[in-house]
Amino acid sequence: MKRAVNEAGVSRRNFLGLAGVSVAAIALTGTLSACGGGDNAKSEGGAEASKKVVLPTYKEFTGVTPDLPGNAEGLEAGFLTMPKSVPSTTAKPLTGPISVLSETFEVMAPAMPDNPFWQRLNTALGGEFKMQIVEDIGDGYPAKFATILAGGDLPDLMWIPPNQGIPNVGPMLEAKFQDLSPYLSGDAVLDYPNLAALKPDSWRTAVVNGKIWGAPIPSTPFGQVMVGTSKTWDKVGGLNAKDADEFFEKAKELSNPGAKQYALEPAYINVLHMITEWLGAPNSWAVNDDRSLTHLYETDAYVAGLEYAAKLFAAGAFYPDVNVTNTKALIINGTLGAVVTAGPRDIRGYRTMDKDINTEILVPFGFDSTITPTYDMGYGTVGYTTDEKRIKEQLALINWLSAPFGTTEYLQKNFGSEGEDFTFDSQGNPIMTEAGQKNIPGVASALNIMSSPESVLYSPGFPDDVKYIHETEKKLLEFAWRNPTNGSYSDTNAKVGPKITKIVRDKTIDIITGRAKVSDHAEVLKRWKSEGGDKIRAEYEADLNPEAPVFKLQPAPKA
Repeated sequence: MKRAVNEAGVSRRNFLGLAGVSVAAIALTGTLSACGGGDNAKSEGGAEASKKVVLPTYKEFTGVTPDLPGNAEGLEAGFLTMPKSVPSTTAKPLTGPISVLSETFEVMAPAMPDNPFWQRLNTALGGEFKMQIVEDIGDGYPAKFATILAGGDLPDLMWIPPNQGIPNVGPMLEAKFQDLSPYLSGDAVLDYPNLAALKPDSWRTAVVNGKIWGAPIPSTPFGQVMVGTSKTWDKVGGLNAKDADEFFEKAKELSNPGAKQYALEPAYINVLHMITEWLGAPNSWAVNDDRSLTHLYETDAYVAGLEYAAKLFAAGAFYPDVNVTNTKALIINGTLGAVVTAGPRDIRGYRTMDKDINTEILVPFGFDSTITPTYDMGYGTVGYTTDEKRIKEQLALINWLSAPFGTTEYLQKNFGSEGEDFTFDSQGNPIMTEAGQKNIPGVASALNIMSSPESVLYSPGFPDDVKYIHETEKKLLEFAWRNPTNGSYSDTNAKVGPKITKIVRDKTIDIITGRAKVSDHAEVLKRWKSEGGDKIRAEYEADLNPEAPVFKLQPAPKA
């Protein structure tokens, strides 16, 4: 129930700022869908069975009307103010206690006995919502998940991360979890209107071995972007540029180590991700004419990106402390020029620190006049549920928790109760009280990881930001590509993907920082392929979405 990040991401905590939901994970992982991958797919029917599954019928939620409409290509609907809330359910979903395992990407909130927001949520749900929350620290959630799974006493609802290294997902689901196909396939989902309002592309992530195992957790469909403040970048004509040469000169001009000013954050992998988009690189994998796959690491664009990033480093453009944590504050005070965030909507976070700050989002440009840029879209993830005896009650709960933006349930889940957890401002926007700021974020983050509606754009009190993000998303969609392996599962990737990706990334950082040569990439690429990369490729090729478009690799830029 998170959003999995693009392969070029560097840490989970960097990318979980968005709406407390979905993105979670390190590295290059496909979402849980369409099959069990490789030999598993052959033995259990995986890919072929999943192609035949009847996805839930889609029925759009029309209870509120956005100020800025979205579209089927991924453009998110925008709301300039919080609409007058409408109910989306007719009864409390629970009749008794229910146990849940989830994760939070915010500071841990007070436990239920000491948390009035949580207690009021129990009242709204009709039963005690006994949620065990695990913090996003180290291997906290995967370790807790493995311990609980091994013990056999599973909670009623568990979030199963698709991108934190859990192996043998297909067999695990068959052995431990409940097939929800009879309750959700086709028109059956109409008994749960908020789940029916989740789009077909989201539901594909919930299918393994031809069965629906849970409700999907949609996230923003957009991927990483580079952002900076107008106050800083207006000095050099703005963050956006016509080509890589112009961006280099801007970054060099803004960087003054003597004055402790730097253009770029030291998250080298994230910055390289932006650069490879300027170079027209694929979103993790490229589909070739013969339906084979080529990985980003194997492209000329990746090598050219290494060369350019190393050039930026040599020019002193990167902040020197790789362990820096207060990047938002450094962006606001001008010490740091730009950071890479999880998506366009992330600029809302700067408003909470400085209401007068204006933020600029960089739209990918062609590295030079010969190259067409790309933009990497993100993707949704999925969670699963157990306990057949109470399955309809659990689905009613997930239906309540998946209530769309603009509903009374959404308001209760994310902002609590008026007068206690929040107050409305003069424009009708909910503003958290001091108690709400203490009690809600850690719980709401865990709630949104295990259940979420389709995403919208909304920034309380700052309608111009919503308009700007909406217009920027339109521009990003002009160059958008989705990872063709989204909706596929590779067991080898789950087992060794993070390990072999780290091998490449460690060498990548050495190259960018001048500790290794660009030519050293060829050797580490061989190791990546031999230690799992080629097997991951084969498993994805065996389960490749037949509708995934061919990606034409572009030649390296002219020297």
